[in-house]
Amino acid sequence: MTKTSPRAETRRPVGVRPPAPGPVLTTVPPLTAVAGEPLSAAQLTGTLPPDTAPVRVGAFLLSAQFPGQTHGEALERTVRAAVEAERAGLDSVWLAEHHFVPYGVCPNAATLAALLLGRTRRIGVGTAVSVLSTSHPVALGEQAALLHLTSGGRFTLGVGRGGPWIDLDVFGSGVDAFENGFPERLDLLLRWLRGSRVGADGPQFSFPEVPVVPQATESLRRPGLGSWLGLDEPSRPVRLPRQRQDVDGPGEELTAAGRPVAGPPVVVACTSPNGVRLAAERGLPMLLGMHSGDDDKLRMLELYRAAWLAAGRGEEQLRRISRQHVAAGVAQVDDRAAQARATLLNAMPGWFEYGLGAHRTVDGRERKMRDPHQYTELLCDLHAVGTPKQCADRLLATAERTGVRRFALLAEGSGDREATLHNIARLGSEVLPQLA
Repeated sequence: MTKTSPRAETRRPVGVRPPAPGPVLTTVPPLTAVAGEPLSAAQLTGTLPPDTAPVRVGAFLLSAQFPGQTHGEALERTVRAAVEAERAGLDSVWLAEHHFVPYGVCPNAATLAALLLGRTRRIGVGTAVSVLSTSHPVALGEQAALLHLTSGGRFTLGVGRGGPWIDLDVFGSGVDAFENGFPERLDLLLRWLRGSRVGADGPQFSFPEVPVVPQATESLRRPGLGSWLGLDEPSRPVRLPRQRQDVDGPGEELTAAGRPVAGPPVVVACTSPNGVRLAAERGLPMLLGMHSGDDDKLRMLELYRAAWLAAGRGEEQLRRISRQHVAAGVAQVDDRAAQARATLLNAMPGWFEYGLGAHRTVDGRERKMRDPHQYTELLCDLHAVGTPKQCADRLLATAERTGVRRFALLAEGSGDREATLHNIARLGSEVLPQLA
């Protein structure tokens, strides 16, 4: 019998390696308070109670090429889905990038973000993620600053180290950039986004100091209402889109004094304890993967809190930054839970096998892939798959248990363009009202 209680904890093991690129989540023992008692969710996240910190839902768009589709069809579905997400009142869209595999046919998430920022007026657009192991941090920083300044602050830069794929050979960065180079690359990127002049003298990057152009730290120029809506005549009657409900600003990281950092918000994809510590030490929020259940999220948040406090940061700062963590997931809305699961089970295993099976490692190392059907079932168990009420209850249950209030939900699991647009519309009209 299909289990339909979304608040119930799944009996399936969580944290099992999925067939997805990137490092594997390593299980870490729960941290405890000084007195030896386990930390509560409120202690480890510092979040406000659920009734005062809104749950914010975005669409996670991988530009997935399902079997039988062309690259253009996958990308067109992404563009249409982003426009529909704004129309439906979602908070954001998140774009992935991949190379040489049909798992996702967008090779540069920042470039696609530029297009979508031009096609929309209100919704936030983020990368999930831009891969630093194959990108020059300065070039990525220039793109991020450009999008931040020209969009009025609607762009969020999500970064990660990617996986040990053949991409490292093709783009010339080498396997060391993946295995050891991420901290240097992240620090150079952050210096570029926060400064006015930047030089480098490290093992990967060495160059004389140069001016930062454009500077992401400049004050944003807010357009008037007419230009914001793309209207030639401000006096014409307008229909205002739903506004974003940001409780702490756009979600950027904090300085050591607890003040927001100027420039585009930056989030770090965290799939291992080292990644969690790196994000906490630099004061950046985390992006948690689709394969993470609530227990995994709690362990990651415990580790983040310990690293945050060890870096000399305070509880109130932690309280604020914790509201900016983002959890990736899956959403499929239907009148019946069984049909929602069936939609994903009919389409996603073929996409996983077709898309992820094409990955080649950079050095021929062995790579094991989970059974695509079992992995799809795991995602259905962990995430917002079912009736509108079940989807809302699942999101609220995760938010209440972990304190995570922002979600990036894969909405294209059906593989069909019109079904994806319908799914996003139902998220907005039938699920979001239940999260208020």
